[in-house]
Amino acid sequence: MKQSKTRASLILFFAGIILLFHSSVSGKITNRVVAIVNDEVVTLYELNTMMQLLTGIPSEQLKSKSEDAYFKARQKVLDDLIDQKIVLEKIKELEITVTAKEVDKAIERVKTDNQFTQEDLVSELKKQGTTYETYKKSIKDELERVQLVNYEVKSKIIIMEEEIEKYYETHREEFTREGRVRLALIFLKQEDPADKKEARDLYQKAQEILLMIKDGKNFANLAEKFSNGPGASEGGDLGVFKMTELNPEMAEIIKDLPAGGVSKPIVRPYGIRIIKVEEKDGGGEKSFDQVRNAIQTILYRKELDKKYSAWIKDLRKKAYIKIVF
Repeated sequence: MKQSKTRASLILFFAGIILLFHSSVSGKITNRVVAIVNDEVVTLYELNTMMQLLTGIPSEQLKSKSEDAYFKARQKVLDDLIDQKIVLEKIKELEITVTAKEVDKAIERVKTDNQFTQEDLVSELKKQGTTYETYKKSIKDELERVQLVNYEVKSKIIIMEEEIEKYYETHREEFTREGRVRLALIFLKQEDPADKKEARDLYQKAQEILLMIKDGKNFANLAEKFSNGPGASEGGDLGVFKMTELNPEMAEIIKDLPAGGVSKPIVRPYGIRIIKVEEKDGGGEKSFDQVRNAIQTILYRKELDKKYSAWIKDLRKKAYIKIVF
């Protein structure tokens, strides 16, 4: 599980940085130029590599499955690569650089986020068909791009308090929490629903367990000892539920129970349940102060996307771009 999670995380990370690879990427290259961008070129190798990374299959295989999907993906990837070439030239023009120390810190963050050792990272890179040195170069390129965007775009973004307040007033429904509960269960199974003596004995046992709980005995320990239900080995823990996910009967039983509260024995033909409310969040609307920072982030990202698109569009207008395939 860890391997698949970390592999997916790295693939997503590579999707962001592979766009910045220089056209001199090493490997088996059957190559030609597919676009000219000022003094830079986009190669067929770059295009096919990025298409495969985004679609998960080789470009020729994608084309054989659906020519329409192939041409749409190719156009999008080519546009992205052209944008990246323009950005790289802007980085050179402004003489933006990052230090080796900054690159090392960024790589350490990637390793920490993925719980990788240095050996794990090198091994994963090898599986992806690249080397550690190439990876470091791509990280450096990415950090330079971030600095460029900060300088050219982010520094010009201002979110006014009035905008944040207006968003809150017009999107209140987005900031309403649904009630949630964390439940635990002790289930005493009745083997024969028709056996009245077994039912009486089981009820007596349930009452004794309730007395032990009132006397301060740990619910989880009692669940491990007595419960025949789900989660018994984990102290009867059933997990977290939205109130709307509970059936009406269960919702009615626990609606007045506080966090830490325990129900009376719930008698059913096949056994008796004792429910404990481990945690309870009644839900409700979040205040402006609670969500202010989240709204500011939402508005900031929208404005960043808008300004970045306008900025890159302006750069494209000034650039010499020729598609040659």
